[in-house]
Amino acid sequence: MNDFIYSYPTKVYFGNEATKKAFSSELKNMGNTVMLAYGCKSAKQNGVYNEIYDYLKDAGKEIVDFGGIMPNPTYKKVQEGAKLAREKQVDFILAVGGGLVIDCCKIISAQALCDKDIWEMEFKDHVFPSDFIPMGAIVTASGTGAEMNNGAVITNEDVNEKAGVWGAHVNFAILNPEYTMSLPEKQVISGAFDTLSHCMETYFGFPTEVNVSDEIAEVVMRNTIRNIRILKKDLYDKQARSELMWDSAMGENGILKIGKVTDFQAHQIEHQLGAYTDCNHGQGLSVIHPVLYRHIYGNSIDKFAGFASNVWQIPSEGKTQQELAEEGIEALADFIHEIGMPSTFTEMGIKDKTVLKKVADTCNLTAGCCKKLSREEILEILEECW
Repeated sequence: MNDFIYSYPTKVYFGNEATKKAFSSELKNMGNTVMLAYGCKSAKQNGVYNEIYDYLKDAGKEIVDFGGIMPNPTYKKVQEGAKLAREKQVDFILAVGGGLVIDCCKIISAQALCDKDIWEMEFKDHVFPSDFIPMGAIVTASGTGAEMNNGAVITNEDVNEKAGVWGAHVNFAILNPEYTMSLPEKQVISGAFDTLSHCMETYFGFPTEVNVSDEIAEVVMRNTIRNIRILKKDLYDKQARSELMWDSAMGENGILKIGKVTDFQAHQIEHQLGAYTDCNHGQGLSVIHPVLYRHIYGNSIDKFAGFASNVWQIPSEGKTQQELAEEGIEALADFIHEIGMPSTFTEMGIKDKTVLKKVADTCNLTAGCCKKLSREEILEILEECW
């Protein structure tokens, strides 16, 4: 394993009583003025917004309402939230929603206390914020693991970039599986596939030798696959929802990344695809992963063979490492089809093929990918995804 330092700033309250336990402990730390941030509809429709609102109101907090955070949050929405937080002198931010609501709030938390433009500061000056409005997250849609780290995926429409921006860690996260029960199947399965993607993107990084982080990742991947299959049979299975919620957290709480240089090339390609098409993140990943892996597995055959044996539990007897690696990639592709996720951009409803070259020309190239990809090869990958 590579050298590492591990420390973790987020307190997690998990389970059906998580909200009650969290607020009995955390309310005193929130100050007087709390921004209650949420998405477009679901937090109010499923009753979570009202529950949190009542906790705050009963505690005498001044509530600053900030709604309408879109599925792919824009930089303009970040600036809108930061301006409101400054004007209302917000002491604490509560993000109620899925990963992208939480992502938006992480950057609001930083921008509200920073005079410089965060985008320019991070991408041009390579300086990162150090002061934040404290915040908490109430997760209503799992998959991204956004509550477990300080990264955020934000779309800057002015420059056609969807990129990772660094902001605040949440002080505490509430993971109540009951809050996910009203989500439609497409969103649940797409989010769970994002969890699987996070695990794969870490697993196929460096080092490739057998290590404890990757062996834990194999268990999380198998658990994610098993519970997605359970939900395909019974969408409201509470045990499966609980398992997937914690799988999501495990994918992004740093445990799987200890001693690793991660890959995340599939994510970088999908992010730019999202910048140009506003597509569903999990669906974009389901299309890209198998095609990308067919291009790169030759540079890490033993790792891909281990993926086949230890994640998909494909027998190795009588097979070469290359044959085993190829079977593992096809097992992933078959699973994507089995759970009803798309395998082509056409299935996703993307109509403009001219965006593919723009994506290839502008996506980030990661240091952790086992093969150094050229932009020409990324374009080939995208065209094969069509």
